[in-house]
Amino acid sequence: MKCTWRFVLKIVGLSLAVAGLICVIIGFWDKLAEDVSGAAESLRSKRRSRYPEFDDYDDDFYE
Repeated sequence: MKCTWRFVLKIVGLSLAVAGLICVIIGFWDKLAEDVSGAAESLRSKRRSRYPEFDDYDDDFYE
């Protein structure tokens, strides 16, 4: 009987932790989206600067 209660409490605790994580993600969604788009733009600019000799050929390739 003791093991059953421990198992139930572990499931409840895990469920509450997952629900809290989902709430944090939803609450900070706009800031997370800004960070992801900023990181993507940073990677694009690094990729562009890797080949500077080709910069004048196709300017709208990466946009």
